[in-house]
Amino acid sequence: MTYGDKTAVDGLSLSVAEGSITAVLGPNGAGKTTTLETCEGYRRPQQGTVRVLGLDPIADRKQLLPRIGVMLQGQGAWSGVRAMEMLKHIARLHAHPLDVDYLAERLGLGECGRTPYRRLSGGQQQRLGLAMALVGRPELVFVDEPTAGMDPQGRRTTWELLRELRTDGVTVVLTTHYLEEAEELADQVHIIDRGRMIASGSPLELTRGGATATVRLVVTKPFPPGARESLRQALGEDTEVTLLDERSMRVTGKADPTTLAKVSRWCEENEVLPESLTLGRRSLEDVFLDLTGELHLTDGVEHV
Repeated sequence: MTYGDKTAVDGLSLSVAEGSITAVLGPNGAGKTTTLETCEGYRRPQQGTVRVLGLDPIADRKQLLPRIGVMLQGQGAWSGVRAMEMLKHIARLHAHPLDVDYLAERLGLGECGRTPYRRLSGGQQQRLGLAMALVGRPELVFVDEPTAGMDPQGRRTTWELLRELRTDGVTVVLTTHYLEEAEELADQVHIIDRGRMIASGSPLELTRGGATATVRLVVTKPFPPGARESLRQALGEDTEVTLLDERSMRVTGKADPTTLAKVSRWCEENEVLPESLTLGRRSLEDVFLDLTGELHLTDGVEHV
C-alpha cells in the first residue's frame, strides 16, 4: 500500500492463528492501521493477497462482515446518540447478538448508558467501542488501541474480557501502544516498522536472550542531577540506562555477573540509597526499543 511517494505497507506477510490473541505492534506510521484496515475490507491492497476467515475482505464482504467485529479508532458512534441507544442499535443489526444489558454491565457502561456519546470520557468511549465490536458474537475481532484512555481498573476488566473471548474460541487481533498489554495478553506478537515485518514470535520467544540483562534500580529519594549519564559512564558504553521516573532507572546491558555490583558501587559513591535492586529478563518494551530505535512514551514515562 502506497500513499503518493510513501510506502505504508511494503511486502508485509503475516498470519494469525485461530483462537489466539495476536498483537500487531510498531511505532507511529509503521503501517499497523493500514494493515488492519486492509484486513477489515476498508482498503483494497494495491498488490498481494489478503484472506480473512478464508474470504477476500473486498470481494466477499457480505459473507465476511457478519463474522467479524471491528473496534475502530474513531469508534463509529454518532455524536449525540446515547451510549446504550447506540449499543442496542448495533445489536439489532445482528441475527444473534449478545445480551446488551449483560455486555454493558460487564464493561461498566451502565452508569453512562443515557449519556450522549460526545460527553463520554475517553475511557467510556473506548468501552462502548469494544462493546459494539463484540455484541454480534464475532468469530474474529479487530481491536485498535482497546484500552487507550482507560483507568487501570477499566484496563484490567478489558484484559479479562479479551482472555475470555480467546477461551471461547474467538480470534483477537489487536494493536496497542501499551507494550505491557501486548506482553500480558498476546499469544503471538508481530512487530512491524516502515511497513515491513521486523520480528515475530511469542512474547517469551521475543524477550528471551541470555546475552542481555535488565536491572531495575528504585531509590528512596529523587536521583541527583545527571544521575542517568553518570551511571551509564560507570557501566560502560555497551549499557543503556533509562530514567523511568524521578526515583527509578532501568539498566540494560550484557548479562555480566558484575552488573549488579557496579550499580551498587555507583549508589555508594553517589550517596544514593537503593530501595530495591532487581535483575530480570528483558521486557517486550526493551525488545521494541532495540528493534525500532523509537522513543516510546507510555503512561507519561520517557525512555531514552
